[in-house]
Amino acid sequence: MSQSLSFVIPFTPASAGDASRFAHVLAARGTEVILAGDGPLDAPTLPNVHVLSGLSGKGAAIRAALSRVTGDITVLQDADAAYSLEACEALCRPIREDAADAVFGSRRVPKLGAEQLADRALGHVTRFVTDVSLEDPLCGQRAFRTEALKSVSLTSEDDSVDAEIVVKLSAQLYRLAEVPVTLDAAPRRPLGAQLARLRTLMRYATVQNDADNQHEGYTTLERMDGASNYNAWLGQRFSEHLGRRVLEIGAGIGTITEKLEPGLELLIALEVDRFYVDRLKNKFRGKPHVRPYLSDVALADWESLKAERLDTIVLSNVLEHIPDDASAVRRFRQILPVGGKVVVLVPALPQLFGSIDEAVGHHRRYTPEALRQVLEGNGFEVETLEWMNLMGIPGWFMNSRVMRRRSVPKLQLKVYDRIAPFLAKAESQVKLPVGMSLFAVARATGGAR
Repeated sequence: MSQSLSFVIPFTPASAGDASRFAHVLAARGTEVILAGDGPLDAPTLPNVHVLSGLSGKGAAIRAALSRVTGDITVLQDADAAYSLEACEALCRPIREDAADAVFGSRRVPKLGAEQLADRALGHVTRFVTDVSLEDPLCGQRAFRTEALKSVSLTSEDDSVDAEIVVKLSAQLYRLAEVPVTLDAAPRRPLGAQLARLRTLMRYATVQNDADNQHEGYTTLERMDGASNYNAWLGQRFSEHLGRRVLEIGAGIGTITEKLEPGLELLIALEVDRFYVDRLKNKFRGKPHVRPYLSDVALADWESLKAERLDTIVLSNVLEHIPDDASAVRRFRQILPVGGKVVVLVPALPQLFGSIDEAVGHHRRYTPEALRQVLEGNGFEVETLEWMNLMGIPGWFMNSRVMRRRSVPKLQLKVYDRIAPFLAKAESQVKLPVGMSLFAVARATGGAR
């Protein structure tokens, strides 16, 4: 099916002439064009050309224009004669082929000047902050699947919106690609625009997350997602006990889901928060055996889930979020066959309960006796119940109980992640007397269902 195309061209008084020329070319092709900004325009008066004037700042212009876009694909085009509109077909092709959600031009210019060197330096900063592999992430010629671009909440008023778009699309796990675009001249980029982008990148790298700190628990999830060694450790522990058809309760942003899914026949990732489900859909796009499922545990369609012939249910730091954990475990028993497994990781030691637990929505931390009781009292027999993560106790106590922080400091987490492989090896050889977490494997018994 053919996908319709819209162009958004932000402009200023200095670039209004180039914006007008682009608009005339595109309007003649029948393409939807939205011109947004401030300055004198000579725009064609046609039904497919929309002018939004009196808008000061690139970010404000793009936000206003997106509300008018009707095309399936949106091209954000800087009003600069250095760019050729003929490159846009190559930009859109990966989106039309469903190989990408956003495609950035990678500029090839005849001669590098000071502005281009500054752009390249900012590109390095952008890659560091976002972990994208794009060569030229701040190019002024980009194409997007419109649904993806509209899904991110843009707040920047000025040229810093270019950096914000990359930060938020990458964080929401959209597929980013780039294609080379040849320029006849170097594009113009005022120093103020470069500084605005740099300030925004530094803000998102240090004090603000990609949800603009409006979703408190997400900060901790995002930081934990970057703890690759620790997550590999957890993934290995879970994977040792998986069957082939798995239900993960509370998948979050897919940190553990990603470790579980290789080799599975089916993985249903249940998550109550649409904010996270949207990210799961992006992350596992193209993997039909991974099915994000938006629901609260109490409201899930358990009869339909039972029909999926599930053999394992996984909860990684989730059971403590459920107000009535006993009722939830009974529901798990109802959909599993005799011998089916529940594999659980929960925070341990009620003495550690503090501000971070409150921030992420914990109702409790468990003792071994309490975890065993909630599992064995509701249709399961515990086969494994072990302490995990002894070394995490001091840091959690200081951050959550003493300093009353609302999330784990990023630097501390990175340092801890460096030693996680050594902790995993040590804990596999020694039975711990205590730990920050409890890991349990329980098998469904033949009791009442």
